[in-house]
This record gives sequence, structure tokens and C-alpha cells, in this order.
Amino acid sequence: MRDSFVGTFTIIKLIGKNEVEVKLTEEFSRKHPVFPVSLVKPYFQTEVDEFPSRKKNPTPPEIVEVETPLGL
Repeated sequence: MRDSFVGTFTIIKLIGKNEVEVKLTEEFSRKHPVFPVSLVKPYFQTEVDEFPSRKKNPTPPEIVEVETPLGL
């Protein structure tokens, strides 16, 4: 499964009302740096960013109820 949003990029300039130009990292250097504003989300620093050595709690497994077939 792919992430729908990647990276934290610096916005260089606003192009009109609907597009932004971002400064891409080397990993994305072959991509076009202009994106529609609908794909841009604000970045909020998280506790993991502030304390990178802190271990993140694993996501608990999803509980799935299984029905027993009748007539066995």
C-alpha cells in the first residue's frame, strides 16, 4: 500500500490561485515541482519528530468476529 502523501517540502511560490511550486528533495528530483493546491496539506510537527528515539506504540491488531456455520 502506498502513502497518498509523501515528504515535507518547502513551498517556493504560489502560481496563480490553484498551483504551488515546491522545492523537491534529491529523491524526487525527476518529478515536476508544480502541484495543484488541492494536493498540498499543512505540516504539523509531531511528538515523534521532536523525540525521534522514542519508540512508537505498535498499532493493535484488528479484532474480527468469525461466525460459526450452522449445521456442523
